Amino acid sequence: MELQWGVLISFASVVIAYLAFSLNKQNTTKSETRQDAKIQAQLDYIGKGVDDIRIDLKANERQMVALGERVTRVEESTKQAHKRLDTVEKDGCS
Repeated sequence: MELQWGVLISFASVVIAYLAFSLNKQNTTKSETRQDAKIQAQLDYIGKGVDDIRIDLKANERQMVALGERVTRVEESTKQAHKRLDTVEKDGCS
């Protein structure tokens, strides 16, 4: 009779160990799934931020090109103004 109780207790221990392993595996999987979802959400947020930065960078580049064109026009205008002033000085001093 003692042998039967030993076999029964051994079998019950194996079943309990398997059930504990299965339960732990499910909890680990759920935890990993939550972490993966959280990481994916953060990556999506970072990706959106990078896209916004790219859009801002393109807008800044356009502004820099426009500003460069304006500076060139101002330099040309200044050059012409200096030539006119030089002419006025020459005519005024003569």
